Amino acid sequence: MTRIGVISDTHISNKQDELPAKIIAAFKAVDMIIHCGDILDLGVLDKLRQLCPDVRAVAGNMDSAETKEILPEKEIITVGKYKIGVAHGYGHPAGLAGAMEKIFKADAVDAIVFGHSHTPLNERRKGILFFNPGSPTDKVFAPFNSYGILEINDRIKGKIIKI
Repeated sequence: MTRIGVISDTHISNKQDELPAKIIAAFKAVDMIIHCGDILDLGVLDKLRQLCPDVRAVAGNMDSAETKEILPEKEIITVGKYKIGVAHGYGHPAGLAGAMEKIFKADAVDAIVFGHSHTPLNERRKGILFFNPGSPTDKVFAPFNSYGILEINDRIKGKIIKI
């Protein structure tokens, strides 16, 4: 089984701000980490690489021009026989899953992983897993802070973990 730690909307802009200890502990036991954007400080990715060398990330709407030059807006990651579409997202939180479906419409993905709304989502639509880990550091639009784990074996399964 492959385990992927999923995080988004960390909004860490101060070198003294840290990822929550619960995430640091959990991500030491994953095979890959996906950050769905709004990273702000690229040092966050360095910290994640200390926990797991395989870190994938996309740029979010709040990321700097420098970050947007380095990171793609959209990425498709293949894990085994599965394709995972990753993007940050845009627009109003209420229509976000639909907007994400349009972004990956032509890509035949098995899962769409995104952020932006800070609101966790873990549901299947038309056979595709829509997965938003929420935000570990900001509760705007969300009832709690959270991150996610994707488990891949004979299928892709998501778990939202409340902090």
